[in-house]
Amino acid sequence: MSTAVKQYHEEEALGKGYDPANARRLLRYLKPYSYLILPALLLTLVVNALNVAEPKFFEYAIDWYIKPSEEVLARLSYDDRVRGLGLVALVFLGVKLLQFVVSYLQTVLLQSVGQHVMYDLRSELYTKLQHQEVAYFDHNPVGRVMTRLTSDVDSLNELFTSGVIEGLGDVVTVFAIAAIMFWMDWRLTLVALVTVPLLFAATTWFRKHARRGYDLVRTKLARINAFLQEHLSGAFFPLVDLIGAAGVALIIWYGGWRVMQNTPGREVLSIGALVAFIQYTQRLFQPIRDISDKYNVLQAAVIASHRIFKTLDLPIAITTPEHPKKTGRARGQIEFRDVWFAYKDEDWVLKDVSFIVEPGQSVALVGHTGSGKTTISNLLMRFYDVQRGSILLDGVDVREWDLRALRENFAVVLQDVFLFSGTVNGNIRLGRENITTDRIEWAAREVRADRFIERLPNKYESELRERGAGLSVGQKQLISFARALAFDPALLILDEATSSIDTETEQLIQQAIERVMLDRTSLVIAHRLSTVQRADRIIVLHHGDIREQGTHQELLTQRGLYWRLYKLQYADRTNAEDTPGAPLTDSMQFGD
Repeated sequence: MSTAVKQYHEEEALGKGYDPANARRLLRYLKPYSYLILPALLLTLVVNALNVAEPKFFEYAIDWYIKPSEEVLARLSYDDRVRGLGLVALVFLGVKLLQFVVSYLQTVLLQSVGQHVMYDLRSELYTKLQHQEVAYFDHNPVGRVMTRLTSDVDSLNELFTSGVIEGLGDVVTVFAIAAIMFWMDWRLTLVALVTVPLLFAATTWFRKHARRGYDLVRTKLARINAFLQEHLSGAFFPLVDLIGAAGVALIIWYGGWRVMQNTPGREVLSIGALVAFIQYTQRLFQPIRDISDKYNVLQAAVIASHRIFKTLDLPIAITTPEHPKKTGRARGQIEFRDVWFAYKDEDWVLKDVSFIVEPGQSVALVGHTGSGKTTISNLLMRFYDVQRGSILLDGVDVREWDLRALRENFAVVLQDVFLFSGTVNGNIRLGRENITTDRIEWAAREVRADRFIERLPNKYESELRERGAGLSVGQKQLISFARALAFDPALLILDEATSSIDTETEQLIQQAIERVMLDRTSLVIAHRLSTVQRADRIIVLHHGDIREQGTHQELLTQRGLYWRLYKLQYADRTNAEDTPGAPLTDSMQFGD
């Protein structure tokens, strides 16, 4: 299936909308925090109840104390009215204060739920990605992976903190306000609700067009459709306000006319009731608008949940067998037996590759870019599985090893060293608690890293910035060698490990490299010839085939591919052709 077709089907699957199965899975993440959700729901109902009660204070203040009827005037003196008005104002202030406290507690509870759920989701996603095979990251860019961990999870957080609970509260508020309005005056209520069908029509229109916007955003036209979505939303909410204003205008017109019909002894509609009705009408449209706004949250959450669960449901291709045949520390014998491998289809990177490395032996892999050198190390550590043939470690297929034990047998020193934010100690130990401080300092001394570490403000406890900013390339490499020594691996892989180090720095660590390679099976991927020429055997790769094998001197004597690579790089040495066995200086290296 082509990339375009595959992408199309993926987006088509995401476009199904609400999925009950996904909803049930989301509820599973909420269940452990029901002790927070239930109080939050109760507080939401209390907040909305207090909000619904507010207009009644205005009605009582106007009809009883500010502009009372003749019947009330006959019962209350002026001083009673002043005291009563003050009491209503104080009670109103108390209700608002209570509403503030309850709203604050509700927000704290809902945000706690959201943060807990986000932590659980991100932990599960992180664990999944940590166990995912390397091939997954070949096909999924870092930006997409980070989106799953960040913005997609944030979308679900918004659903949990403001979507479900507050949406339910809005629904309750709408029905409560409508019930109170009918209780106060059913005729005026019917007038107020005349515009509700228009509001639902506007909501339906918005949902239809908003869904198109979300679908288009998913097809990676994010910039254009973000603009589109903003304009759709910007058109919708003023439309709701306009419809709400029309409802208020009808209340003022009809309610005002009824107030004007009041005569002595016969009050058709009080001024206070009219004011309360106007406020209730405005409050009726606000939760309806909020419910419509929650549709945005729901849509984003639906899309995010599809993506998150799609990632969580991915099968892990490379796993430990149910009954592994081998675990523990390896002796270090490597055998590639008729290995064929391709990253994609049958575009072979390795073709029928076979060789054996005995325990304690060092082998250098040499060849141009794309010849398959790094692929060999990746297959050996089972970052990928071969399509044909087999790779054996200590006579056991690596697919039959316990995966964790297999990889713990290797230390890899790369050209591009990754250092974490934290101490020098922590960057050498990498979380392995059984590596003591004494061993860390010993490893640093062996690779001559102690020379610059001792000059740092807090020495081994000095904090390194992100990716080791502030350290030179050579200093980072020295830390990576100290890291490898501290872990005491059975097998060592040097992948362009000294290609970025100046000659003086390389001379400092060359002796340490030889010591760390001592009694360890070592694979040295072509870098400076000072290491390559010291290898027990050199394997020359070309377009996935093994073309030559032998020692440095043997390969130069054969005047084959290795000799031609050497000659091309050092053409300025006039004696290169005449003296193929001439010693090489530390500054020389093969171009990869």
